[in-house]
Amino acid sequence: MFFDSWNSIARILIVGALAYLIMVAIVRVSGKRTLSQLNAFDLIVSVSMGSVLATTITSTDLTLVDGLVGFAVLAGMQYLVAWVSSKKPSARTVITANPTVLVRDGELLHDEIADNRLVESEILQAIRANGTGDVAEVRAVVLETDGTLSVITDANFGDGSALRDI
Repeated sequence: MFFDSWNSIARILIVGALAYLIMVAIVRVSGKRTLSQLNAFDLIVSVSMGSVLATTITSTDLTLVDGLVGFAVLAGMQYLVAWVSSKKPSARTVITANPTVLVRDGELLHDEIADNRLVESEILQAIRANGTGDVAEVRAVVLETDGTLSVITDANFGDGSALRDI
C-alpha cells in the first residue's frame, strides 16, 4: 500500500519529532559515555535505542509514552552497568573486553592477532597511520576495548606505565 491516510502521516510527524527531541534529552542526560567510542554493551544500547525510536515513530501499536519508557530503561541500564563496572573491576571484565597487545618490541604476536580475528595488514596499516614506517620502532600495538588500535613507538614509550593493565 502506498498511502493510508493523512492522519498516519501526521502521527509520524508529531510522534517522530517529539520522540526524537526526548531521545536527544535522554542521551544528553545519560552522559558522555553514550556518545563515546563504543564497547559491546554501549553498541547494544545504542542500536536498541534506535530500534525503539523507529518503532515508536512508525508503529501505531506503541504510544509515545511506551517509547519513552523504553528509552529510559535502556539509558538507565547503561548508566547502571557503567556505574557497576567503574566500582567493581571484576564486573568490568564481564562487560568489556580486555585490551590486547598485538605487537611487542617490534615483533608481531601472530597468535594474538589471529585470536582477535585480525590480519597482519590491519596492524601494519595502523602503524603507518601513526606515521611510523618501521615495525622495529614500535614498542606496542594494543587492540583497545573499543576496537581501536593504539600504536606506541620507542620515541613515545616513556616508562611504559600506560601498558600496566594489559
